[in-house]
Amino acid sequence: MKLTRTLTAMAMASMMAVSLVACGGGSSASDTTAAAADQPGGATEAAAQAAGGAEAAAPEGGTIGVCIYKFDDAFMTTYRNALQEILEGKGYTVTFMDGKNDQAEQNNQINNFIAQGVDALIINPVMTSAADQIIATVKDANIPTVLINREPTADQMSAYDKLVYVGCDARQSGTMQGELILDTENKGDINGDGKVSYIMIQGDPENVDAQYRTEFSVKALTDAGMEVEELDLQRGDWDRNKGQEIAQNDLAKFGDEIEVIFCNNDDMAIGALQAIQAAGRTVNKDIYLVGVDALDAALNEVVNGNMTGTVLNDAVGQAEGAVEAMEALLGGKTYAAGEQSIYVDYVKVTPENAADFQ
Repeated sequence: MKLTRTLTAMAMASMMAVSLVACGGGSSASDTTAAAADQPGGATEAAAQAAGGAEAAAPEGGTIGVCIYKFDDAFMTTYRNALQEILEGKGYTVTFMDGKNDQAEQNNQINNFIAQGVDALIINPVMTSAADQIIATVKDANIPTVLINREPTADQMSAYDKLVYVGCDARQSGTMQGELILDTENKGDINGDGKVSYIMIQGDPENVDAQYRTEFSVKALTDAGMEVEELDLQRGDWDRNKGQEIAQNDLAKFGDEIEVIFCNNDDMAIGALQAIQAAGRTVNKDIYLVGVDALDAALNEVVNGNMTGTVLNDAVGQAEGAVEAMEALLGGKTYAAGEQSIYVDYVKVTPENAADFQ
């Protein structure tokens, strides 16, 4: 059974306290804090000495390696900034590495961190299909590891008892997207023909989050008894420009047939909004648009009535959960198979509550 933590209240407080400014950009010297090349894995050794996997107090300080799939992802920029603030505030020496969306590059970074003797790793995999290799590598090195944002299967994680996944259940976010459409006055059937005609702008289809958001957003409609029609489904790779291009082409092709545009994240939704406005359409009047993440830019559009809604993917709450899990591992805690996933709840964001998250 998966361990689920409901952190909605904490999410609200965290979002109030920490500005979620989602800026892009590549790696630079300022993105990486003090290097940990010369320091031994003292905390890892202390954890290994804990008898029978019993928990002890996490050692103070220590060196932490963090691998992010790519720095210029808007959501992961917010997540990375939150991790850095929390870890450095606790006295850890932390180094962030940009995987540049290249799994081979990230594998090298993980191996380098292990060679440097870091005490723990936090990894946002480039590809979920690489989970077996990543898990085997950290297990061989006996490094406590927290995986974030991209979830392996329970069977994969069960191979190593010093491994935890902290994230959100993407099925919940997809369901909430569908509910946002069901909450409209016509339940998404703007033209009254008895069906909801939509296009789906998907993230990376290899990513389980993209798969679940795509599936469960539509499932929420059909479970409510709505007939649906998929006009198009294309991958936008989480990218704003690709979201704009896909929406532009589909609006030109399908015109007023499109009643709903589902986007697997906010960056693609903002790109889709640009195409909607250029086509002379009006969100919440003759078309609906939903995303996921609750980036600042998307929250502004929801407040202004230019997006139907979004779903808070709580970067700060997840960062707090990741550090908490990491410290438990450093203190000697181990996890049984089937209990290695810790979830932070999503939150549905509408024009009525969007300002609460800005």
